[in-house]
Amino acid sequence: MTQTPEKKLCVFCGSSFGNKPAFAEDSYKLGHLLAKKNWGLVYGGGTTGLMGAVARGCASNGGYVHGIIPDALISRERTTDEEVNEKLKKGINNHDGSTPIPDSSAYGKTTLVKDMHTRKRMMGQEADAFVALPGGYGTMEELMEVVTWHQLNIHSKPIVIYNMNGFYDNFLKFIQDSIDSEFVSTKNGEIIKVANTVEEVIQAIEDYEVSEGRFNLKWDTT
Repeated sequence: MTQTPEKKLCVFCGSSFGNKPAFAEDSYKLGHLLAKKNWGLVYGGGTTGLMGAVARGCASNGGYVHGIIPDALISRERTTDEEVNEKLKKGINNHDGSTPIPDSSAYGKTTLVKDMHTRKRMMGQEADAFVALPGGYGTMEELMEVVTWHQLNIHSKPIVIYNMNGFYDNFLKFIQDSIDSEFVSTKNGEIIKVANTVEEVIQAIEDYEVSEGRFNLKWDTT
């Protein structure tokens, strides 16, 4: 029986595997380490690509996993490994739809929601920290939303980029260019912490300090 986790990490990542085996391997390792530490995983609910790898790494090792997925994306982000591998061999993008599979033993529990806004809201509310792994447009959108909300004082949760194989090097350069051009303050440039190994991800969360440069805004939470 899965224990109540001490922390829950919201992980943003791609529903594709990418072109390097290390992406999926390191995603699985992160999930495994979360289970080992009794930290839970909250994620987008897919079983394909890095989403599936990190979920399997956690759930198959006894960890807490909660996937939250809009009904419209079930056919695109929940497939069997065999289907995905066949598509990859043929050079077919694995976003073109397949049959959904219910597999709570491998991927934890899944909550179906009506839209993307509900998905992101639930993920954010349940999480104690956010971690971005490699991904595409959706991953970047999710990451930048929680960063912006942190800057606006809507939340104060840790945000970490897991920079596998230097995937985020160009993005980190963009942040530095934004600081140099005075569109982002030096202090707000510290909102995102960078990790290069699964161990560094955990350490970055445990050592996280809230940036002093955040906007001192008051939000109505009633």
